[in-house]
Amino acid sequence: MSRVGKMPIAVPQGVDVQISADQITVKGANGTLSRSANSLVTIEKDGAVLKLAPANDSAEANAMSGTMRALLNNMVTGVSKGFEKKLNLVGVGYRAQAQGTKLNLQIGFSHPVVKDMPAGIKVETPSQTEILIKGADRQVVGQIAAEVRAIRPPEPYKGKGIRYADERVVIKETKKK
Repeated sequence: MSRVGKMPIAVPQGVDVQISADQITVKGANGTLSRSANSLVTIEKDGAVLKLAPANDSAEANAMSGTMRALLNNMVTGVSKGFEKKLNLVGVGYRAQAQGTKLNLQIGFSHPVVKDMPAGIKVETPSQTEILIKGADRQVVGQIAAEVRAIRPPEPYKGKGIRYADERVVIKETKKK
């Protein structure tokens, strides 16, 4: 059996998990997340603990039990604590400004770039060169952060662009005569 799939999921206080035949819904302080249940995995709720097990002995069910366990754990963590990605802007005159559900970026183009945030995602700019993307759904937070970074990815000669806070950009040496 999958090592990840064997581990139980601790459900913290204030998080409600509803398991039906085809849907799993997790409600908490940061919102509500739902996912369709997989027929290859059986899910049991035992007090404040969720336990997953493969429905049969196939390799596919074994692999899916680990996948579903990771997805459910991310849902529980998301509605209780939430997820966040931090981006930094590097470059002269590069600025970011959050206005409600929009992110205004001035990143060296002839025009400002405006990125709309989907429902459930909050964007903050603690300083003009920092962007914080927060939300309950880990996949959506990561996707939005990747889309913002893709507007102006860091270039390899000066390192200018939008990068993750923990990203290291390897600077190339310039051409010699």
